[in-house]
Amino acid sequence: MKLLRILFYLFMLSLSLFAGAAFYIFNHYTVNFEPLAHYNPGHPSILLDDEGKEWARFQLDRREPIPLDRMPLHLCNAFIAAEDWQFFSHAGISWKGIARSIFVNVVHGKKLQGASTITQQLVKLLFFYSKKTFSRKIKEQIYALLVERQFTKEQILETYLNHVYFGSGIYGVEAASQRFWGKNASQLTLAESATLAAIIRSPGQYSPILYPLSAQRRRNIILGSMKKLNYITAQEYEAAVKSPLQVKENDATLFAPHLKELIRMQLEDEIGKDILYTKGLVIQTTLNCAMQEKAEKSFNEKISEYKNTIMPQIDGALLTMESKTGEIKAMIGGINFNNSKFNRAWQAKRQMGSVFKPLIYASAVKQGASFADTEVDEPITIEQHNALWQPNNYNNRFDGEMTLAQALVRSNNMVSIKTLLKINVHDVINLAHACHVQAPMYPYPSLALGCVDVSLKEVAGMFNVFANNGSYVEPHMIKWVKDQWGTKIWKAEPIKEPVLDQKVTGKVAKVLEHGIKRWRKAYGQELITDEVISKTGTTNDCRTCWFAGATPELTTAVYIGCDDNRSMGDVYPIKTAFPVWLGLHSALKPTGKKFNYDPSLKIAYINQWTGRLTREDDPDMIEIFI
Repeated sequence: MKLLRILFYLFMLSLSLFAGAAFYIFNHYTVNFEPLAHYNPGHPSILLDDEGKEWARFQLDRREPIPLDRMPLHLCNAFIAAEDWQFFSHAGISWKGIARSIFVNVVHGKKLQGASTITQQLVKLLFFYSKKTFSRKIKEQIYALLVERQFTKEQILETYLNHVYFGSGIYGVEAASQRFWGKNASQLTLAESATLAAIIRSPGQYSPILYPLSAQRRRNIILGSMKKLNYITAQEYEAAVKSPLQVKENDATLFAPHLKELIRMQLEDEIGKDILYTKGLVIQTTLNCAMQEKAEKSFNEKISEYKNTIMPQIDGALLTMESKTGEIKAMIGGINFNNSKFNRAWQAKRQMGSVFKPLIYASAVKQGASFADTEVDEPITIEQHNALWQPNNYNNRFDGEMTLAQALVRSNNMVSIKTLLKINVHDVINLAHACHVQAPMYPYPSLALGCVDVSLKEVAGMFNVFANNGSYVEPHMIKWVKDQWGTKIWKAEPIKEPVLDQKVTGKVAKVLEHGIKRWRKAYGQELITDEVISKTGTTNDCRTCWFAGATPELTTAVYIGCDDNRSMGDVYPIKTAFPVWLGLHSALKPTGKKFNYDPSLKIAYINQWTGRLTREDDPDMIEIFI
């Protein structure tokens, strides 16, 4: 009893102090309500594609204010029922809520809690950060009293509905209506209005896109409250709770979302958030919108197919860059940006597999080897890590003597390992690092099988060396940034440096042309008309399928795999990653351009098994440079 009496006195003292402070401030202070009367989010920055067309914007938020008389009555009532059913009767704060909050704070010594009125929520949106503290709660309530004294209930409700947050940078009922249903707020149904009111309690938890069941349950609770308050009839309630959410799955603002997010993060670091979102910058990106659309179509169609035919967990990534400049023309970081903002093209690290092998043969050629040289494909046993290692080929077959050219085309493991053991393995590691493969590599024979973790960006940059006459160019997505007056305030300076002699890369690239030549019959001559160099890659148990392909103008890398790196079963790049590349490439207009090889290189037709010179029409012929 004594403790309760002490707590009661402390509670009354706190309440008296608050009332006294509120009365004094209320009568002696004014607050600048310019943000309430005239909200100005600044000028958005626009992103241009490589043809000068706008494809995205960066702005502080998405607000499209509309007057209250353009909002349906059931929309206003849904928010009042959900957030503050006494809105039209209180003076800005709920005294019961204040008493409850102070009591909880005194008893538990925790942050204040209790239901905030719509007026308080508006004050918090406009003037305060979201973290709850005792002093912030006091200020919030005093500001709410001042707002109620200066503005009408209708003005407060209108401003609140135009500022309330729905997640994903969307503020206000008009912008939310456009995002979720593609129509004006004035056209919202009762069920849709209640859905919007449901979201604001927790935009992440009640998103109708990410968590439709949670959103629907919360919506129905609000509809029930509207019925109890006599805002709607029982018949309207029954019809609304049976209504499906029917939100838009695809949002035009999510075009190239992973690329846009990368650009945002880079420019926040380079320029700063305040400038990026409010100062009307013009950002010249490297994106080609038409190519991005084709890439997304091919990628989404194939991944959706693989989810049904292979396993539901499959995802992947794609990156297309201009071979000479490194400018990224298309990027896909995953099947669904709404479900996962993780950029698999940039952030995911996966074992490289056989995509690594061109580096081994480039090092061998650099040290004097010829693609006409032969090696025996046979079982081998190697001591590695104080244990015996017995590698195998992906087809569990050994084909005997073959040329290095045939071994690279067929991605033979045994010959790659033997070739690595014959040359200085540190030269291969140094070459990989020169191609900006960042991961640590160890001088073990297993390196020949690509036992190194890389990103898709690294694979694209490395493979592009063979399409770009031995020069590495850094994949990048921004050219320059200008301020609102047209002055260039930032310019990209991508890395460009020679890595290999043109003769070496020419010899490797000529062999890499044969990968596509083998598949032309299976997939149709008309689908692959440009010159193409390519390499597939598969890791243990088919956990990752790679395909890297380059024309004289574009280099594209694709990987398919599960985020948890589980085995996909008996699948290979020719049936997974390659069709994604093919869907994009076949949709592009052929250029007819040829690779610009060193003119001193001479064509030789050799037998792919023996390495001896042969006729051009020999079925076992393979074309190499000497």
